[in-house]
Amino acid sequence: MVRSPKPTGSPPGEPRRIAYLYILPGFAVYAAFLLYPLLRSVQLSFYDWDGLTLGKWAGFANYQEIISDVGLRAAFGHALVLMLFFAAIPVCVGLVLASVLNRAKVRGLTFFRTVVFLPQVVAMVVVAVAWRRMYAPDGSINDLLRALGLGSLARGWLGDYALALPAVGFIGTWFETGLVTVLLLAGMSRISGSLYEAARLDGAGPVREFFAVTLPSVRGEIAVALTLTVIAALRTFDLVYVTTSGGPGNQTSVPSYEVYHRAFELGRVGSAAAIGVTLTVLILLVSLLINRIGDR
Repeated sequence: MVRSPKPTGSPPGEPRRIAYLYILPGFAVYAAFLLYPLLRSVQLSFYDWDGLTLGKWAGFANYQEIISDVGLRAAFGHALVLMLFFAAIPVCVGLVLASVLNRAKVRGLTFFRTVVFLPQVVAMVVVAVAWRRMYAPDGSINDLLRALGLGSLARGWLGDYALALPAVGFIGTWFETGLVTVLLLAGMSRISGSLYEAARLDGAGPVREFFAVTLPSVRGEIAVALTLTVIAALRTFDLVYVTTSGGPGNQTSVPSYEVYHRAFELGRVGSAAAIGVTLTVLILLVSLLINRIGDR
């Protein structure tokens, strides 16, 4: 007869110091490649430093410049505008597309999901190069307008002071809509059919079903989609760098591009670090706000 081991009286994972040893390697990598650079950026943000010579203490001057400098304020304003194109429009379009596809039960849904998600697989630099060519004065968009007899609307889209930022934002809408649609489709597929049947028995039509059943049921997926897309909008750099480099003038400049521009082109590392820290805090606050609203 085999005797079972005597209980030790301590829960699994005790002593705790043994558990900490298991997470130590992962935490070491996290600290080395994320926490240390973040803390170092906070430190540099209080200095006037060109990246080569000895830095001088600047206090909060770099942060005050973010408020007083018209160009930096405009860059953060452009990031907020991009949130509309990267987050708000894709979520609205994704809700409509996902609801129609889920309700219609169309054939080839798996293929459709693959197609709409495909932009997420392509590197943003490749996407930016392709769209830059499409937006060119001799690009396919202007060729299409001329073929439709709308040649008067043809222009250099990325060189237009009024339309450059919306043109860049539209690329973000195209890029993020597929991700949002797939997320919402996954959430809608989990909704019980009995809820829709009950709604129909109460006389609800398709629109009422959407607002009474579908929308509340995918609240969590909407929060996830908004978090991902808002972060993408606020931290976008490669799209702006490849398509416009912040131009024309500074009409498409965003905080991430200003970090690069000031650190590597102007030699103002302290100012760039302050912008980066401010952007990090902004992303954190917006993410917390979205998740807080989503939980409620």
